Amino acid sequence: MAYLDRGYYRTDRSAPLSEWTGVGIVIAINIATWLLNFILCGNLVREVVPLQFSLNDALCLESDLPRQLLTRFWQLLTYGFLHDGPSLRFPGPFSPLHLLFNMLTLWFFGREVEGIMGRAEFLRFYCTSIVVAGMAWVGAAQFGGQGGRLVGASGGVMAVLAVFIWYFPRQTLLLWGVLPVPAWALGVLYFLSDLQGATTGGGNVAHVAHLAGATFGVLYAWRGWDLTGLMELPSRLWRRTRMRVVRPDDDGTGRRPDDEDDETLQQSVDRILAKISRSGASSLTPNERDTLTRASRRLKERSR
Repeated sequence: MAYLDRGYYRTDRSAPLSEWTGVGIVIAINIATWLLNFILCGNLVREVVPLQFSLNDALCLESDLPRQLLTRFWQLLTYGFLHDGPSLRFPGPFSPLHLLFNMLTLWFFGREVEGIMGRAEFLRFYCTSIVVAGMAWVGAAQFGGQGGRLVGASGGVMAVLAVFIWYFPRQTLLLWGVLPVPAWALGVLYFLSDLQGATTGGGNVAHVAHLAGATFGVLYAWRGWDLTGLMELPSRLWRRTRMRVVRPDDDGTGRRPDDEDDETLQQSVDRILAKISRSGASSLTPNERDTLTRASRRLKERSR
């Protein structure tokens, strides 16, 4: 967990959501969105409000997104915070079970994953996995896959579950609340089920999104990715497009080699140390070991 995520380091405890976990924030947004959609377009107000509005209609991910990408690009993220609910354009069954299953799964497994990543990194990882899963689903639809519209947090939830299984493969879980199985076996069952569903097609389950989310989760844990720089990408692209004079001692990023971002490096080190305390040093990836070596070298240079 990065030091900025730790309770004793926070200086402004009155800030909104400062004490909330990342998992809690995601669950709260999903529940609030479902309830708001129910109020706007649900049966309780169907005869009271003449002009009804459905969040699912406005924010769901539609398979023809490539033809309207510039005007509806946000669907790649917003669909992941919607669940089965009232819809004017897509009438269907209205049940909270879709929301309940996804949020319970996120609650059980997401807390352990957030403990490894830290709150900020967990939120970046979760939102990125939703986008990746949505892009895979839209891409598959362009080649004859399941089309229509997509709602649900399953892509992000499967990514979280994949990371949990990567770090705790032998953790005993109760399948259907009764049968004890190791976490890796549950992952295999989910993978085979979604693979079969993706190849046979049909049904209302976005198996391709599940597989894409799980694959992203495995790659994230395996490669030891850190999405800290993801929020800095727009500013980096902007800096690269601007004309400037390059000095001989400039490394091409606008900073000199000895001006590396200490805060970013410290956050990465804190996350790695938290991982060691939970899973042992043997669980570190080559990239994480390189980060510790770089931090150690920086500390030695400054102590001279």
